[in-house]
Amino acid sequence: MRMKELKIDAQGILSINTLDLSMPSVIVLSKGKAKITELPFYSDTTIKTHQGKVTRVKWNEGEEF
Repeated sequence: MRMKELKIDAQGILSINTLDLSMPSVIVLSKGKAKITELPFYSDTTIKTHQGKVTRVKWNEGEEF
């Protein structure tokens, strides 16, 4: 899987070290979960929702010619 789960502590606090991120990234929060993924160099990234909850993250990747 491309997305990695992030830990949220018992108090609901999410902590990440931004210095560990080498590429542009996106964090998605939904249903009490947090996930992170790096963004590809050339891509359309779509986050789909249903009834206020994230259901799918989709990448349409390409390559420069």
